[in-house]
Amino acid sequence: VMLAAMWCNGAVFGIQNSCGVLFVSMLQLFGGSEDKQMAFKTAWVSSLSMGMVFFCSPIVSIFTDLFGCRKVAVVGAAVGLAGLLASSFVSTIEPLYFTYGILFACGCSFAYQPSLVILGHYFKKRLGLVNGIVTAGSSLFTVSLPFLLRVLLDSVNLFNTLRVLCILMFILFLAGFTYKPLIPDTKDKEGGKKGKFKFPPGKKICNFSVFKVLSYRIWAFGIPAALFGYFVPYVHLMNHVKDRFGDSVPEEVLLLCLGITSGVGRLIFGRVADYIPGAKKIYLQVASFFFIGLMSMMIPLCHVFGALIAVCLFMGLFDGCFICIMAPIAFELVGAQDVSQAIGFLLGLMSVPMTVGPPIAGLLRDKLGTYDVAFYLAGVPPLIGGAILCCIPWVHERQKLKERAKPVDGETTEKMLENESTLVSNTTEKAVRELESGI
Repeated sequence: VMLAAMWCNGAVFGIQNSCGVLFVSMLQLFGGSEDKQMAFKTAWVSSLSMGMVFFCSPIVSIFTDLFGCRKVAVVGAAVGLAGLLASSFVSTIEPLYFTYGILFACGCSFAYQPSLVILGHYFKKRLGLVNGIVTAGSSLFTVSLPFLLRVLLDSVNLFNTLRVLCILMFILFLAGFTYKPLIPDTKDKEGGKKGKFKFPPGKKICNFSVFKVLSYRIWAFGIPAALFGYFVPYVHLMNHVKDRFGDSVPEEVLLLCLGITSGVGRLIFGRVADYIPGAKKIYLQVASFFFIGLMSMMIPLCHVFGALIAVCLFMGLFDGCFICIMAPIAFELVGAQDVSQAIGFLLGLMSVPMTVGPPIAGLLRDKLGTYDVAFYLAGVPPLIGGAILCCIPWVHERQKLKERAKPVDGETTEKMLENESTLVSNTTEKAVRELESGI
Protein backbone atom coordinates (compact mmCIF):
# COMPACT_ATOMS: atom_id res chain seq x y z
CA VAL A 1 0.00 0.00 0.00
CA MET A 2 2.82 2.39 0.87
CA LEU A 3 4.59 1.74 -2.46
CA ALA A 4 1.33 2.17 -4.40
CA ALA A 5 0.65 5.47 -2.62
CA MET A 6 4.25 6.50 -3.32
CA TRP A 7 3.80 5.81 -7.05
CA CYS A 8 0.56 7.82 -6.98
CA ASN A 9 2.31 10.86 -5.49
CA GLY A 10 5.15 10.45 -7.98
CA ALA A 11 3.01 10.10 -11.09
CA VAL A 12 0.57 12.90 -10.19
CA PHE A 13 2.92 15.54 -8.81
CA GLY A 14 5.96 14.51 -10.83
CA ILE A 15 4.04 15.45 -13.99
CA GLN A 16 2.57 18.58 -12.36
CA ASN A 17 5.92 19.80 -11.00
CA SER A 18 7.63 19.21 -14.35
CA CYS A 19 5.11 21.44 -16.10
CA GLY A 20 7.81 24.10 -16.57
CA VAL A 21 9.43 21.93 -19.25
CA LEU A 22 6.06 21.31 -20.93
CA PHE A 23 5.28 25.04 -20.62
CA VAL A 24 8.33 26.01 -22.70
CA SER A 25 7.45 23.37 -25.30
CA MET A 26 3.83 24.60 -25.52
CA LEU A 27 5.02 28.19 -25.95
CA GLN A 28 7.22 27.15 -28.86
CA LEU A 29 4.59 24.91 -30.46
CA PHE A 30 1.45 27.04 -30.11
CA GLY A 31 2.91 30.55 -29.70
CA GLY A 32 3.28 33.10 -32.46
CA SER A 33 5.12 36.39 -32.73
CA GLU A 34 1.83 38.26 -33.16
CA ASP A 35 0.37 36.94 -29.87
CA LYS A 36 1.61 39.20 -27.05
CA GLN A 37 -0.19 37.28 -24.26
CA MET A 38 1.00 33.76 -25.01
CA ALA A 39 2.73 33.30 -21.62
CA PHE A 40 -0.55 34.23 -19.91
CA LYS A 41 -2.62 31.85 -22.06
CA THR A 42 -0.19 28.94 -21.78
CA ALA A 43 0.18 29.34 -18.01
CA TRP A 44 -3.53 28.61 -17.66
CA VAL A 45 -2.98 25.01 -18.83
CA SER A 46 -0.61 24.17 -15.97
CA SER A 47 -2.49 26.32 -13.45
CA LEU A 48 -5.85 24.78 -14.25
CA SER A 49 -4.32 21.34 -13.98
CA MET A 50 -2.75 21.90 -10.55
CA GLY A 51 -5.77 23.88 -9.34
CA MET A 52 -8.28 21.19 -10.37
CA VAL A 53 -6.26 18.51 -8.55
CA PHE A 54 -7.05 20.38 -5.35
CA PHE A 55 -10.42 21.87 -6.34
CA CYS A 56 -11.97 18.41 -6.75
CA SER A 57 -10.72 17.26 -3.34
CA PRO A 58 -13.91 17.99 -1.32
CA ILE A 59 -15.91 15.98 -3.88
CA VAL A 60 -13.29 13.22 -3.83
CA SER A 61 -13.46 13.02 -0.03
CA ILE A 62 -17.24 12.49 -0.22
CA PHE A 63 -16.85 9.76 -2.85
CA THR A 64 -14.07 8.16 -0.78
CA ASP A 65 -16.36 8.03 2.26
CA LEU A 66 -19.21 6.59 0.18
CA PHE A 67 -17.44 4.07 -2.06
CA GLY A 68 -14.06 3.44 -0.43
CA CYS A 69 -10.48 4.26 -1.39
CA ARG A 70 -9.97 1.48 -3.93
CA LYS A 71 -12.89 2.23 -6.29
CA VAL A 72 -12.31 5.99 -6.25
CA ALA A 73 -8.56 5.64 -6.94
CA VAL A 74 -9.02 3.17 -9.81
CA VAL A 75 -11.74 5.21 -11.55
CA GLY A 76 -9.73 8.40 -11.06
CA ALA A 77 -6.60 6.92 -12.64
CA ALA A 78 -8.68 5.74 -15.63
CA VAL A 79 -10.15 9.24 -16.13
CA GLY A 80 -6.67 10.81 -15.83
CA LEU A 81 -5.32 8.37 -18.41
CA ALA A 82 -8.14 9.29 -20.82
CA GLY A 83 -7.52 13.02 -20.34
CA LEU A 84 -3.77 12.76 -20.89
CA LEU A 85 -4.26 10.63 -24.00
CA ALA A 86 -6.84 13.09 -25.40
CA SER A 87 -4.35 15.95 -24.82
CA SER A 88 -1.94 14.33 -27.27
CA PHE A 89 -4.38 14.84 -30.19
CA VAL A 90 -5.07 18.60 -29.94
CA SER A 91 -3.90 21.14 -32.53
CA THR A 92 -4.31 24.42 -30.58
CA ILE A 93 -3.80 25.56 -26.98
CA GLU A 94 -7.51 26.01 -26.12
CA PRO A 95 -8.59 22.32 -26.06
CA LEU A 96 -5.78 21.64 -23.56
CA TYR A 97 -7.69 23.71 -21.01
CA PHE A 98 -10.27 20.91 -20.93
CA THR A 99 -8.31 17.74 -21.74
CA TYR A 100 -5.19 18.49 -19.67
CA GLY A 101 -6.36 21.25 -17.34
CA ILE A 102 -9.67 19.68 -16.27
CA LEU A 103 -10.10 16.03 -17.36
CA PHE A 104 -6.55 14.83 -16.63
CA ALA A 105 -6.38 16.89 -13.41
CA CYS A 106 -9.75 15.64 -12.10
CA GLY A 107 -8.61 12.06 -12.66
CA CYS A 108 -5.37 12.81 -10.80
CA SER A 109 -7.36 14.28 -7.91
CA PHE A 110 -9.58 11.19 -7.61
CA ALA A 111 -6.49 8.97 -7.68
CA TYR A 112 -4.40 11.11 -5.29
CA GLN A 113 -6.56 11.74 -2.23
CA PRO A 114 -7.38 8.07 -1.45
CA SER A 115 -3.60 7.51 -1.28
CA LEU A 116 -3.48 9.91 1.71
CA VAL A 117 -6.55 8.47 3.44
CA ILE A 118 -5.57 4.80 3.09
CA LEU A 119 -2.31 5.37 4.99
CA GLY A 120 -4.30 6.20 8.13
CA HIS A 121 -5.88 2.72 7.90
CA TYR A 122 -2.54 0.92 7.88
CA PHE A 123 -0.18 3.12 9.93
CA LYS A 124 -0.63 4.83 13.30
CA LYS A 125 2.60 5.17 15.27
CA ARG A 126 4.88 6.14 12.37
CA LEU A 127 2.32 7.96 10.22
CA GLY A 128 4.59 11.01 9.87
CA LEU A 129 7.50 8.92 8.60
CA VAL A 130 5.28 6.97 6.19
CA ASN A 131 3.81 10.21 4.84
CA GLY A 132 7.36 11.44 4.34
CA ILE A 133 8.28 8.30 2.36
CA VAL A 134 5.08 8.41 0.28
CA THR A 135 5.30 12.10 -0.56
CA ALA A 136 8.98 11.60 -1.42
CA GLY A 137 7.65 9.72 -4.47
CA SER A 138 6.83 13.01 -6.13
CA SER A 139 10.39 14.17 -5.46
CA LEU A 140 11.86 11.11 -7.17
CA PHE A 141 9.70 11.76 -10.22
CA THR A 142 10.40 15.52 -10.11
CA VAL A 143 14.13 14.71 -10.18
CA SER A 144 13.98 12.31 -13.12
CA LEU A 145 11.03 13.48 -15.26
CA PRO A 146 12.44 16.85 -16.46
CA PHE A 147 15.44 15.12 -18.08
CA LEU A 148 13.24 12.39 -19.55
CA LEU A 149 10.79 15.00 -20.85
CA ARG A 150 13.60 17.04 -22.40
CA VAL A 151 14.92 13.97 -24.26
CA LEU A 152 11.41 12.98 -25.39
CA LEU A 153 10.45 16.52 -26.47
CA ASP A 154 13.64 16.87 -28.51
CA SER A 155 13.25 13.49 -30.17
CA VAL A 156 9.52 12.69 -30.51
CA ASN A 157 7.74 16.11 -29.97
CA LEU A 158 5.15 17.17 -27.36
CA PHE A 159 2.25 14.94 -28.42
CA ASN A 160 4.18 11.66 -28.36
CA THR A 161 5.70 12.73 -25.02
CA LEU A 162 2.20 12.98 -23.55
CA ARG A 163 1.46 9.48 -24.87
CA VAL A 164 4.56 8.14 -23.11
CA LEU A 165 3.36 9.75 -19.87
CA CYS A 166 0.15 7.72 -20.22
CA ILE A 167 2.21 4.68 -19.17
CA LEU A 168 2.66 6.25 -15.72
CA MET A 169 -1.10 6.71 -15.41
CA PHE A 170 -1.77 3.10 -16.46
CA ILE A 171 0.54 1.82 -13.70
CA LEU A 172 -1.28 4.16 -11.30
CA PHE A 173 -4.56 2.54 -12.42
CA LEU A 174 -3.18 -0.88 -11.42
CA ALA A 175 -1.74 0.44 -8.13
CA GLY A 176 -5.19 1.62 -7.03
CA PHE A 177 -6.33 -2.01 -6.63
CA THR A 178 -4.04 -2.41 -3.59
CA TYR A 179 -6.04 0.09 -1.48
CA LYS A 180 -7.97 -2.45 0.58
CA PRO A 181 -9.56 -0.48 3.46
CA LEU A 182 -9.18 -1.94 6.96
CA ILE A 183 -11.97 0.27 8.34
CA PRO A 184 -15.47 -0.71 7.05
CA ASP A 185 -16.67 1.81 4.47
CA THR A 186 -20.01 3.59 4.38
CA LYS A 187 -21.45 1.08 1.94
CA ASP A 188 -20.98 -1.75 4.45
CA LYS A 189 -22.34 0.35 7.31
CA GLU A 190 -25.39 1.79 5.55
CA GLY A 191 -26.25 -0.96 3.13
CA GLY A 192 -27.00 -3.72 5.60
CA LYS A 193 -27.31 -6.76 3.38
CA LYS A 194 -24.75 -7.51 0.74
CA GLY A 195 -25.45 -6.02 -2.65
CA LYS A 196 -27.68 -3.22 -1.35
CA PHE A 197 -26.45 0.34 -1.18
CA LYS A 198 -28.23 3.09 0.66
CA PHE A 199 -27.00 6.70 0.63
CA PRO A 200 -26.36 8.04 4.11
CA PRO A 201 -27.99 11.28 5.28
CA GLY A 202 -26.77 14.54 3.76
CA LYS A 203 -24.96 15.53 6.96
CA LYS A 204 -22.82 12.40 6.73
CA ILE A 205 -22.13 12.87 3.03
CA CYS A 206 -20.97 16.48 3.41
CA ASN A 207 -19.42 16.73 6.84
CA PHE A 208 -19.16 20.48 7.44
CA SER A 209 -18.82 19.84 11.18
CA VAL A 210 -15.03 19.95 10.78
CA PHE A 211 -15.37 23.72 10.36
CA LYS A 212 -16.74 23.92 13.91
CA VAL A 213 -13.19 23.21 15.08
CA LEU A 214 -11.66 26.69 15.34
CA SER A 215 -8.06 25.53 14.95
CA TYR A 216 -8.98 23.67 11.75
CA ARG A 217 -10.80 26.75 10.43
CA ILE A 218 -7.71 28.91 10.89
CA TRP A 219 -5.53 26.22 9.27
CA ALA A 220 -7.93 25.73 6.34
CA PHE A 221 -7.90 29.44 5.49
CA GLY A 222 -4.32 30.23 6.51
CA ILE A 223 -2.70 27.72 4.16
CA PRO A 224 -4.54 28.94 1.02
CA ALA A 225 -3.56 32.50 1.97
CA ALA A 226 0.07 31.37 1.86
CA LEU A 227 -0.18 29.64 -1.52
CA PHE A 228 -0.91 32.45 -3.99
CA GLY A 229 2.74 32.46 -5.04
CA TYR A 230 3.62 28.85 -4.24
CA PHE A 231 3.22 27.34 -7.73
CA VAL A 232 4.71 30.31 -9.63
CA PRO A 233 8.35 29.03 -9.61
CA TYR A 234 7.30 25.57 -10.85
CA VAL A 235 5.53 27.04 -13.89
CA HIS A 236 7.71 30.03 -14.77
CA LEU A 237 11.22 29.29 -13.49
CA MET A 238 12.29 27.50 -16.68
CA ASN A 239 11.18 30.40 -18.86
CA HIS A 240 12.79 32.92 -16.47
CA VAL A 241 16.12 31.08 -16.84
CA LYS A 242 15.78 31.18 -20.65
CA ASP A 243 15.07 34.93 -20.50
CA ARG A 244 18.04 35.67 -18.26
CA PHE A 245 20.69 33.12 -19.29
CA GLY A 246 19.54 31.98 -22.74
CA ASP A 247 20.39 28.41 -23.79
CA SER A 248 23.82 28.51 -22.14
CA VAL A 249 22.67 26.73 -18.95
CA PRO A 250 20.77 23.45 -18.35
CA GLU A 251 17.60 24.81 -16.73
CA GLU A 252 16.34 21.27 -15.89
CA VAL A 253 19.03 21.16 -13.18
CA LEU A 254 16.87 23.55 -11.12
CA LEU A 255 13.94 21.12 -11.08
CA LEU A 256 16.45 18.38 -10.20
CA CYS A 257 17.59 20.44 -7.19
CA LEU A 258 14.00 21.15 -6.15
CA GLY A 259 13.11 17.47 -6.41
CA ILE A 260 16.15 16.09 -4.54
CA THR A 261 15.96 18.42 -1.55
CA SER A 262 12.15 18.16 -1.46
CA GLY A 263 12.51 14.38 -1.09
CA VAL A 264 15.15 14.79 1.60
CA GLY A 265 12.95 17.35 3.38
CA ARG A 266 9.96 15.00 3.36
CA LEU A 267 11.94 12.15 4.88
CA ILE A 268 13.66 14.32 7.52
CA PHE A 269 10.71 16.46 8.56
CA GLY A 270 8.28 13.53 8.34
CA ARG A 271 10.41 11.77 10.95
CA VAL A 272 10.84 14.93 13.03
CA ALA A 273 7.05 15.44 13.06
CA ASP A 274 6.62 12.10 14.89
CA TYR A 275 8.53 13.57 17.85
CA ILE A 276 6.61 16.88 17.99
CA PRO A 277 3.48 16.54 20.13
CA GLY A 278 0.01 17.52 18.97
CA ALA A 279 -0.71 20.68 17.02
CA LYS A 280 2.82 22.03 17.59
CA LYS A 281 3.66 20.33 14.29
CA ILE A 282 2.18 23.51 12.76
CA TYR A 283 5.40 25.35 13.61
CA LEU A 284 7.20 23.24 10.99
CA GLN A 285 4.79 24.58 8.36
CA VAL A 286 5.29 28.14 9.63
CA ALA A 287 9.06 27.80 9.20
CA SER A 288 8.65 26.24 5.75
CA PHE A 289 6.41 29.08 4.51
CA PHE A 290 8.86 31.68 5.80
CA PHE A 291 11.75 30.14 3.85
CA ILE A 292 9.67 29.45 0.71
CA GLY A 293 8.60 33.11 0.61
CA LEU A 294 12.15 34.32 1.20
CA MET A 295 13.59 32.07 -1.53
CA SER A 296 10.93 33.20 -4.05
CA MET A 297 11.95 36.81 -3.48
CA MET A 298 15.61 35.90 -3.98
CA ILE A 299 15.11 34.37 -7.45
CA PRO A 300 15.24 37.74 -9.32
CA LEU A 301 18.36 38.71 -7.33
CA CYS A 302 20.31 35.71 -8.69
CA HIS A 303 22.42 36.88 -11.64
CA VAL A 304 24.63 33.77 -11.47
CA PHE A 305 23.21 30.32 -12.26
CA GLY A 306 24.94 28.81 -9.21
CA ALA A 307 23.01 31.18 -6.94
CA LEU A 308 19.73 29.99 -8.49
CA ILE A 309 20.75 26.40 -7.76
CA ALA A 310 21.35 27.29 -4.08
CA VAL A 311 17.94 29.01 -3.87
CA CYS A 312 16.20 25.97 -5.40
CA LEU A 313 17.96 23.62 -2.96
CA PHE A 314 16.61 25.53 0.05
CA MET A 315 13.17 26.00 -1.53
CA GLY A 316 12.85 22.28 -2.21
CA LEU A 317 13.88 21.35 1.34
CA PHE A 318 11.14 23.44 2.95
CA ASP A 319 8.61 22.54 0.26
CA GLY A 320 9.11 18.93 1.37
CA CYS A 321 8.51 19.96 4.98
CA PHE A 322 5.22 21.71 4.12
CA ILE A 323 3.88 18.79 2.06
CA CYS A 324 4.74 15.81 4.27
CA ILE A 325 3.09 16.99 7.50
CA MET A 326 -0.29 18.02 6.07
CA ALA A 327 -1.97 14.68 6.82
CA PRO A 328 -0.51 14.31 10.37
CA ILE A 329 -1.67 17.85 11.24
CA ALA A 330 -5.17 17.09 9.92
CA PHE A 331 -5.29 13.96 12.12
CA GLU A 332 -4.27 16.07 15.14
CA LEU A 333 -6.84 18.82 14.54
CA VAL A 334 -10.00 16.84 13.68
CA GLY A 335 -9.27 13.19 14.53
CA ALA A 336 -9.17 10.06 12.37
CA GLN A 337 -12.95 9.91 11.87
CA ASP A 338 -13.21 13.21 9.96
CA VAL A 339 -9.75 13.39 8.41
CA SER A 340 -10.82 12.43 4.87
CA GLN A 341 -13.18 15.37 4.43
CA ALA A 342 -10.91 17.69 6.44
CA ILE A 343 -8.10 17.08 3.94
CA GLY A 344 -10.59 17.35 1.08
CA PHE A 345 -11.90 20.75 2.14
CA LEU A 346 -8.37 22.03 2.70
CA LEU A 347 -7.14 20.93 -0.73
CA GLY A 348 -10.28 22.40 -2.31
CA LEU A 349 -9.56 25.79 -0.74
CA MET A 350 -5.93 25.53 -1.86
CA SER A 351 -7.04 25.21 -5.48
CA VAL A 352 -8.02 28.88 -5.85
CA PRO A 353 -4.63 30.50 -5.07
CA MET A 354 -2.70 27.79 -6.89
CA THR A 355 -4.80 28.32 -10.03
CA VAL A 356 -4.70 32.12 -9.95
CA GLY A 357 -1.00 32.67 -9.11
CA PRO A 358 0.83 31.48 -12.28
CA PRO A 359 -1.44 33.25 -14.83
CA ILE A 360 -1.00 36.53 -12.93
CA ALA A 361 2.78 35.96 -13.03
CA GLY A 362 2.52 35.26 -16.79
CA LEU A 363 0.49 38.45 -17.29
CA LEU A 364 3.12 40.49 -15.41
CA ARG A 365 5.79 38.93 -17.63
CA ASP A 366 3.85 39.86 -20.79
CA LYS A 367 3.33 43.45 -19.58
CA LEU A 368 6.73 44.17 -17.98
CA GLY A 369 9.02 41.96 -20.07
CA THR A 370 10.60 40.23 -17.03
CA TYR A 371 9.56 37.93 -14.20
CA ASP A 372 11.25 40.01 -11.47
CA VAL A 373 8.11 41.65 -10.05
CA ALA A 374 6.18 38.35 -10.31
CA PHE A 375 8.72 36.52 -8.13
CA TYR A 376 8.91 39.37 -5.60
CA LEU A 377 5.12 39.32 -5.22
CA ALA A 378 5.08 35.50 -5.09
CA GLY A 379 7.15 35.63 -1.90
CA VAL A 380 4.71 37.82 0.06
CA PRO A 381 1.72 35.42 0.59
CA PRO A 382 3.80 32.64 2.25
CA LEU A 383 5.04 35.14 4.85
CA ILE A 384 1.47 36.31 5.58
CA GLY A 385 0.11 32.74 5.70
CA GLY A 386 2.89 31.61 8.04
CA ALA A 387 2.06 34.46 10.44
CA ILE A 388 -1.62 33.37 10.48
CA LEU A 389 -0.72 29.76 11.29
CA CYS A 390 1.38 30.72 14.34
CA CYS A 391 -1.66 31.01 16.61
CA ILE A 392 -3.10 27.53 15.87
CA PRO A 393 -1.25 25.52 18.59
CA TRP A 394 -2.43 28.00 21.27
CA VAL A 395 -6.04 27.90 19.99
CA HIS A 396 -5.98 24.09 19.78
CA GLU A 397 -4.72 23.74 23.38
CA ARG A 398 -7.52 26.01 24.63
CA GLN A 399 -10.05 23.87 22.75
CA LYS A 400 -8.68 20.70 24.33
CA LEU A 401 -8.88 22.23 27.80
CA LYS A 402 -12.56 23.12 27.21
CA GLU A 403 -13.27 19.60 25.95
CA ARG A 404 -11.61 18.08 29.00
CA ALA A 405 -13.78 20.24 31.26
CA LYS A 406 -17.02 19.02 29.62
CA PRO A 407 -16.55 15.28 30.35
CA VAL A 408 -15.89 16.10 34.03
CA ASP A 409 -19.25 17.86 34.28
CA GLY A 410 -20.84 15.01 32.39
CA GLU A 411 -19.34 12.41 34.74
CA THR A 412 -20.55 14.34 37.81
CA THR A 413 -24.09 14.47 36.43
CA GLU A 414 -23.89 10.80 35.52
CA LYS A 415 -22.83 9.87 39.06
CA MET A 416 -25.67 11.94 40.54
CA LEU A 417 -28.15 10.16 38.28
CA GLU A 418 -26.67 6.80 39.27
CA ASN A 419 -27.01 7.68 42.96
CA GLU A 420 -30.60 8.75 42.43
CA SER A 421 -31.44 5.58 40.55
CA THR A 422 -29.75 3.47 43.26
CA LEU A 423 -31.77 5.28 45.95
CA VAL A 424 -35.02 4.75 44.04
CA SER A 425 -34.28 1.07 43.44
CA ASN A 426 -33.38 0.52 47.14
CA THR A 427 -36.63 2.18 48.24
CA THR A 428 -38.62 0.08 45.79
CA GLU A 429 -36.95 -3.15 46.91
CA LYS A 430 -37.64 -2.26 50.59
CA ALA A 431 -41.32 -1.60 49.85
CA VAL A 432 -41.63 -4.90 47.96
CA ARG A 433 -40.02 -6.84 50.82
CA GLU A 434 -42.43 -5.21 53.33
CA LEU A 435 -45.39 -6.05 51.11
CA GLU A 436 -44.25 -9.71 50.78
CA SER A 437 -43.79 -10.05 54.54
CA GLY A 438 -47.26 -8.53 55.14
CA ILE A 439 -48.84 -11.06 52.78
